[in-house]
Amino acid sequence: MRSGFACIVGRPNVGKSTLTNALVGQKVAITSDRPQTTRHTIRGIVNRPDGQLILVDTPGIHRPRTLLGERLNALVSDTLSEVDLIIMCFPANEAIGPGDRYIAEQIGQIRKAKKFAVVTKIDTADRQAVGEQLLAVSKLGTELGFEWEHVVPVSAVDDIQIDLLSNLLLEQLPEGAILYPDGNLTDEPEQILIAELIREAALEGVHDELPHSIAVVVDEMNMRADRAEDKPLMDIFAFIYVERESQKHIVIGRNGSRLKEVGTTAREAISKILGVPVFLDLRVKVAKDWQRDPKQLNRLGF
Repeated sequence: MRSGFACIVGRPNVGKSTLTNALVGQKVAITSDRPQTTRHTIRGIVNRPDGQLILVDTPGIHRPRTLLGERLNALVSDTLSEVDLIIMCFPANEAIGPGDRYIAEQIGQIRKAKKFAVVTKIDTADRQAVGEQLLAVSKLGTELGFEWEHVVPVSAVDDIQIDLLSNLLLEQLPEGAILYPDGNLTDEPEQILIAELIREAALEGVHDELPHSIAVVVDEMNMRADRAEDKPLMDIFAFIYVERESQKHIVIGRNGSRLKEVGTTAREAISKILGVPVFLDLRVKVAKDWQRDPKQLNRLGF
């Protein structure tokens, strides 16, 4: 048996959360085409007969413009120092840039962790482009003074070479007993997971400036007491926080239409995860400039 931790890193929006979900085989991390969707270290657990791989999906490393950005980068740095493997993602359809080089330099300084490069989104590029990216990624490691254990092209969306990557990762883990009960797919608290699913729904179709300004907190969740045993219902009350009054109106939409869509999408996703029908009550509040306010960041869980 082998077991251990692997941290998935890369620039924002390179497919880290989608790869995590594909390896686990079920959704444990929210995804969006908006950069900086991930704000917590999400652990996804890959259970196999020959071992257990715990994936740590991290926020995208970026040049911070707010206190929130600084804290997210620090979170990634702390995580990197504690894992057995580091997986760096490079999208097949984007040239390697300064941001990629900066992150590779950081992980190159971590000697104890074995390093994998994964070229993601190969379904979006032709074979020649994928081949060129594989060569460029290999060259980057050499230039920075380290060698990748493996450079693997994958498509998490089309399930291409996901099993191969899982095998290669597990082979490099130390021998040891499993770390979580067999069958667990994440150690994320339910309230955090639910808040993330609501935020994912709120991110769909919003303006460019809004994704960074949205935070979600689950205020209360309980099974409704007066329901028959064969007709359970979970009551969930949550707040969506934005930074300005104008953003509040965008999230709510005309006559509440946008908020209703968010609620419907989130409720379906939450019900699927929990395995019970859900009543979801969403309220939108303004927390002025919360990304830059230490007290509000702490209150919102960052």
